[in-house]
Amino acid sequence: MAHKYGLEALDRTLKDIRNNNELMGGIVVVLAGDFRQTLPVVPRGTMADEIKACLKSSQLWNKINILQLKTNMRVHLFGDLSSGEFAQTQLDIGEGRIRPVEGLIEFPTNFCNTVDSLESLKESVFSDLKTNFKNHAWLFERAILALKYKSVNKLNIDLLEILPEQPRTYLSIDSTVKTEEAVNYPVEFLNSLDPPGMPLHNLTLKVGEP
Repeated sequence: MAHKYGLEALDRTLKDIRNNNELMGGIVVVLAGDFRQTLPVVPRGTMADEIKACLKSSQLWNKINILQLKTNMRVHLFGDLSSGEFAQTQLDIGEGRIRPVEGLIEFPTNFCNTVDSLESLKESVFSDLKTNFKNHAWLFERAILALKYKSVNKLNIDLLEILPEQPRTYLSIDSTVKTEEAVNYPVEFLNSLDPPGMPLHNLTLKVGEP
């Protein structure tokens, strides 16, 4: 799911380092992914921009040997039949075997459970968080996925309030390297920045928080 430019840069770099004009400088590179999942994210880009950034739009794609994994290891190793049925339904949707009706796909009744609100979702997934938050095996089986980072951050804050420990707040550095630049970059502006992959300016944590 990486941007194609990254892999193309790796290809050129390995060719240069190894003085070898073969693909990836003659080194076997294994890539793993599923194009039915999230494509490369292009900030403020269109669907066409995402497709253009995809590996399939690169000149490297025609040189890649495609291998497919067909055995569901969770079902194979643990005998989890419900996971197998869930995964098979996902594949049926991805392969287009379940046809939409008026643009909508109707899930089988045993495919998933629905809730009426975000509060119900949190209670359903983390029903006993206050006593189990230090139980890694319990946490390992639970997750809430969201489309946007802001939604994830709000969920984290709400669930954090449930934990019994005392919160500790840490602030990021909010000053410029050059003092004369302080006029152009006021503290209020620096505190409002929320770049992807970085913690919030005002980071609140609790001991034992996952």
